[in-house]
Amino acid sequence: MIVREETDHFIMIEQDNHAIVSGELIKYWKKELLLSNTLMDSVVTAITLHDYGWKYFDKQPVWNDQLKAPYDFTSYPLAPKTIIYTHGINEVEKIDTYAALLCSMHYTNFMTQESSPYADSFVAQERKRQQEIIHSMKDFDVNLFDFHYELLKFTDSLSLFFCINKPGVKKEEFHFFYKNGIPVPFIDKGNSQIIWPEWKADNTIYMDPFPFETELTIKIMQKKVAKDLITKHGIVKSYENTPCEILDLKLLSKE
Repeated sequence: MIVREETDHFIMIEQDNHAIVSGELIKYWKKELLLSNTLMDSVVTAITLHDYGWKYFDKQPVWNDQLKAPYDFTSYPLAPKTIIYTHGINEVEKIDTYAALLCSMHYTNFMTQESSPYADSFVAQERKRQQEIIHSMKDFDVNLFDFHYELLKFTDSLSLFFCINKPGVKKEEFHFFYKNGIPVPFIDKGNSQIIWPEWKADNTIYMDPFPFETELTIKIMQKKVAKDLITKHGIVKSYENTPCEILDLKLLSKE
């Protein structure tokens, strides 16, 4: 769950919904900025489903007693998080092994930053999976894979930017994840550049450089869960009984 606290409520966005937005972004990626068209269907699958493991867990959020807030994806306990990650990768592997390899690498890189036996076990398990998939592929291209992984990281980061920041956010108020902007892979013939999105009051977001073929509108599905409801009914019932809202964001080139 992606959670943003406001005065009287929590903005809550399910991880799988955020990943679906990531998948919409990659579909508009400029063709001339790709190293190759090879395996791009698998890349779209990986990006769209990279948070699939959270799909049902987020339907019934868990309350963090210490923080007096719902657990979000950063604070969620590691032991169940590894189960969520594993389940998601397993489901993706049923559809597309290359997509599963990308998702596995994504989560492995998260878990290598943790000091925990749960994380260590997960990393060992996924390293084994990764080697098995790579060995099963003919002519595996490590450079192309690295580029595809950069696309996954970028679309994940950009989609998260829209979810974790307050609409209309100013540069100096960006969530700390974005204090150095958002790196865009291979935007200029092999050289990364940094995007500093400009979020206007009308929910138009200008980007320079602009890595997409055309302007596009994305839809963020979210819930505004009132704190007084949580106090009365608990987090699960309050979340389930709160209707979804859709935030429409238009992405445009600054040039």
